[in-house]
Amino acid sequence: MSFISESQLANYRSRTKAFSADNIVSLNESYSRDQNRPMIFLSHKHDEHSILQDVIAFLKKEGVDVYVDWMDPSMPAYTNAKTAHKLKNKIKVSDKFILLATPGAINSKWCNWELGLGDAEKYIRNIALFPINKDHETFKGSEYLAIYPRIEYQDGTTKYSGGAYISKGYYVFYPADENGSSRLFPLKDWLKSK
Repeated sequence: MSFISESQLANYRSRTKAFSADNIVSLNESYSRDQNRPMIFLSHKHDEHSILQDVIAFLKKEGVDVYVDWMDPSMPAYTNAKTAHKLKNKIKVSDKFILLATPGAINSKWCNWELGLGDAEKYIRNIALFPINKDHETFKGSEYLAIYPRIEYQDGTTKYSGGAYISKGYYVFYPADENGSSRLFPLKDWLKSK
């Protein structure tokens, strides 16, 4: 699994203001949001604010809306069973599910629970991991993550199986099938696909 570094994302934060509940679109069944913009449920570790802000800025630049649970005023003030029911519904009505796969999130009970819900609702076309790492750690002990598509940056030096170079940019890579073949899609295309 290829990781995107925190420093690669940091430049998005400098281009945008800090995020608040006022500029994160609410994810519900109402039609108050632009239905032409895909809605992403972003599963993440709550105490990783700077990474979260960078990823939100990055995704919004890609032309999607992002749902962040703790910025949703309809969520209970303290986590409880009502929180879990609301999260289940939010994942169900979102267009895509992305797990911000940091080491902290992988060790989070809530993130793993959300990933299970995302798996049930979105697997395999509308779910992806966004692996971000500071210290080039691996997710040893979480090998199950290899079954999910993942977002990666390609620098233009990797080749397709046919020999042509993969253009620079962000892609969603699908896990290899039983024949060892893997598929990839430009992230912008994947985000807008239904």
